[in-house]
Amino acid sequence: MPNPRGAAAPLRYLRVQTRVGLRRSSASLRPALQMTVCAIGAYAFAEYVLGHAGPLFAATSSLIALGFSREARLRRVLEVGIGCTLGIVVGDLLLTSLGSGIWQAALVLFLSIMLARFLDGGVIFTTQLALQSVLVVLLPAPVGGPFTRSLDALVGGCFALAVAFLTPSDPRREPKNDLRKLLDELSQVLRGCSNALIYSDSTLAWHALVRARGTQTLLDSMRTSLKSSKEVARLSPVFRQHRGEIHELSHTLGFVDLALRNSRVFARRLASAINNAALSDEGTEYISEVLTETADAVDELVIALSDPAATLRSRYLHNARRSLAAVASRLHPDQLGIQRLEGETVVMLFRPLMVDLLEAAGMDHREARDVLPEI
Repeated sequence: MPNPRGAAAPLRYLRVQTRVGLRRSSASLRPALQMTVCAIGAYAFAEYVLGHAGPLFAATSSLIALGFSREARLRRVLEVGIGCTLGIVVGDLLLTSLGSGIWQAALVLFLSIMLARFLDGGVIFTTQLALQSVLVVLLPAPVGGPFTRSLDALVGGCFALAVAFLTPSDPRREPKNDLRKLLDELSQVLRGCSNALIYSDSTLAWHALVRARGTQTLLDSMRTSLKSSKEVARLSPVFRQHRGEIHELSHTLGFVDLALRNSRVFARRLASAINNAALSDEGTEYISEVLTETADAVDELVIALSDPAATLRSRYLHNARRSLAAVASRLHPDQLGIQRLEGETVVMLFRPLMVDLLEAAGMDHREARDVLPEI
């Protein structure tokens, strides 16, 4: 008989992929409109204003320059635009002196790659310069002369740079979304460790450890987003007022990174403590409560860092600091019913994580350390 679960699996996969695709498409609506307007605008300018016939390089260079990327957008647009234009200029120069053909194309491609590596170490710059120059040699010469395509590429790059400069997205949005995801993951890691204690199951602690390790990709992604955000806030007159907030996000990310690293160490040690039955029933209950309360405080921190209004953000941060401080003040082995050395190690490993979270909430390092009870 057919397995209904096996038959439902492809449909479930299709539904998930459809939802993901729709979410990705909706998030790409704004850059897609920008790319469309930029490419058609550059093409129309080169054709109707400059009088060039079929200025495809104006459209293609603008599309390549804008693209979809988390990298620093203005710098990337400038880098790719220069790469496209310079590649076409090199191709036009060699085409004028050598003519067109296979061996000419090979020579142009080699020289373009070497020139790109000499001028810049970026992979995107090298690829675009080489690609555009070899296309110039292989495609038929335009009606307006060999350097018509170089001017078209320059037009496309200028249009892309203008669009990137005049219509930047809010530089706070992506870093805030990434930071919220990171803190959500940290909250789930802490709840996973709490459940590991409640059910005396070291496997759940290992699952929490794996989850904490899986945040590295998101951390790297946020660093890239912050790099782009700092650039936009520095160059765009519209978002220059948000430079301080973006700097705060960057500052907070450093402490969240440390907290996640400490959570990995803690989850690993907790799994060992559970396997060795190093915690009494009282200690297990108390530490589980501490982990749950810390996760709740991290959720408060998520709300604080996501709120755009400075006054509300300050109030939420104050509440988060107060909740975290209340938990930190209990982190002494004697207060948590810890009797064995391995249990004391679990508590001692959790204390640096709490300091990181207090600093992420805006507390000074010395003040955060003073909240912890003396050992």
